[in-house]
Amino acid sequence: MTNPLRITAVSYANTFPFVYGIERSGMLPAYALSLKPPAQCAQSFAAGDCDVALIPVGALPTLSDYEIITDMCIGAINDVKSVLLVSKLPLKEIKTIGLDMESATSVRLARVLAANLWDIAPEWQQVDVNNFAQHDALDAFVVIGDKAFDIAHHFPYKMDLAAEWKRLTELPFVFAVWVARPQTNPTHITNLAAALHYGIHHIDEVVKHYAGQSPNISDLKTYLTENINYDFDKKKKLSLQKFLTFVSKI
Repeated sequence: MTNPLRITAVSYANTFPFVYGIERSGMLPAYALSLKPPAQCAQSFAAGDCDVALIPVGALPTLSDYEIITDMCIGAINDVKSVLLVSKLPLKEIKTIGLDMESATSVRLARVLAANLWDIAPEWQQVDVNNFAQHDALDAFVVIGDKAFDIAHHFPYKMDLAAEWKRLTELPFVFAVWVARPQTNPTHITNLAAALHYGIHHIDEVVKHYAGQSPNISDLKTYLTENINYDFDKKKKLSLQKFLTFVSKI
């Protein structure tokens, strides 16, 4: 009997179509699925706890012995809505920024934008942004995931990091890609890709199934169809390489 494919994926609403496809399509008969915050997905893969994982691209330089698989990703063409810099002050007045501990990619993206677009050099502090009110001395925060929809309402200034990346590069942004160990059964990978596509092509069912599970997001269908873009196409592959080049210099 073939061993089940051990999968780790991100535990945010943007992954709902992937999870739905894995769990409901019937195209991946043997699997064990674990959902974690983005940074923990990378840690799980690095520790050998899974065969494939949805990895935040900011963590790719820390990994070895992997290959990017499938033509699916977590990306954004314009505003992503769930990866933000929220601030008490106008951008040029920001001196301190709290960084979301759940993120590797967004933290690095904020640093790239600060150095190459915003022309600011703030002090960076890693914090639990869920408790942002306890960090009153900080001017701004990088917030990611479903909680960003709620936290954003508490700040007068907001910048969408995917939109800012596009302003810098004229490219979409890639937040996470699927990776596998080179020795992973190719049939498993083919079945996984089919399951992911199933979820993407059944968005209405996905929205109905997950209704109420992300109360911060008022319009889940719009978020999944207009803010998140799942195609890992040529422009996103170029964007990923450009981002990793920027990251190597900070």
